[in-house]
Amino acid sequence: MLIALYNRTFEEENIPFLQRLIGMLEEQRLNMVFFREFYEKLQPHIRLQRTPPLFTGKHDLPRHTDMLISLGGDGTMLDTVCFVGSSNIPIVGINLGRLGFLAAIPEEEVEAAVTSLVRGSYTIEKRALLHLDASIPLFDGAPFALNEFTLHRKDSSSMIKIHTYLNGEFLNTYWADGLIVATPTGSTGYSLSCGGPVVFPQTSSFVITPVAPHNLNTRSIVVPDDNVISFEIEGRAEQFLCTLDARTESITTHVQLAVRRENFTVSLLRPDEHNFLKTIRQKLYWGIDRRN
Repeated sequence: MLIALYNRTFEEENIPFLQRLIGMLEEQRLNMVFFREFYEKLQPHIRLQRTPPLFTGKHDLPRHTDMLISLGGDGTMLDTVCFVGSSNIPIVGINLGRLGFLAAIPEEEVEAAVTSLVRGSYTIEKRALLHLDASIPLFDGAPFALNEFTLHRKDSSSMIKIHTYLNGEFLNTYWADGLIVATPTGSTGYSLSCGGPVVFPQTSSFVITPVAPHNLNTRSIVVPDDNVISFEIEGRAEQFLCTLDARTESITTHVQLAVRRENFTVSLLRPDEHNFLKTIRQKLYWGIDRRN
């Protein structure tokens, strides 16, 4: 079994945990491939039985990798989606960050998680992605996102108008600071913080949520993900921001944009004892009465 290890924000306080994790993987006789920058920072602190192979991105991540372990928070998990792309390599997230909604395995459960991975006691969830079609090249050949697509004003001068269409039919003009189109996976992220609903990951839908809308009766709407959502932008400024997850591009009003469901999915691997309902109870504190 070949395990890829990725971390983007190396913290010295995590060294003891990383030493323990890598030691467990070696004890299980698992082969490892490291993200190059991560390995270079970690190398002075570990002793491996042999020098591991390294990767720098999607072009040299071995296609026969059995799973990719993301070590960090949700932002780190979103990075790995670009590495994996359509290869269908399962991703498992170990949370070294704060909330860890996607990277749901906490440090204290890593021993049990590794045992589950080795024994095959896990579930692979297929998560839908969204795809951005644009009239100019954007996002360096990876125009897809696991969480959300957004449009934003670039400065603080004034709101923008976003004319939005479903399969070419006019939906609404959003007078707002921006607009979010979230996948079911992304419904618990930025969209939720702007008043959007929580949507189960298996739901075939998009959530359209305005950011600080001028019209207070404008709310989120859930639409089937077989729709193509297209946009026309107006504003006093010439430049606007377009994002896919944590990646950002600057665009003008002349750029044509449309969002649709991507034609491949990403596989998230979780131990059997973890599921979506447990995650939202623990991370969103559902049902917890702070008065007690």
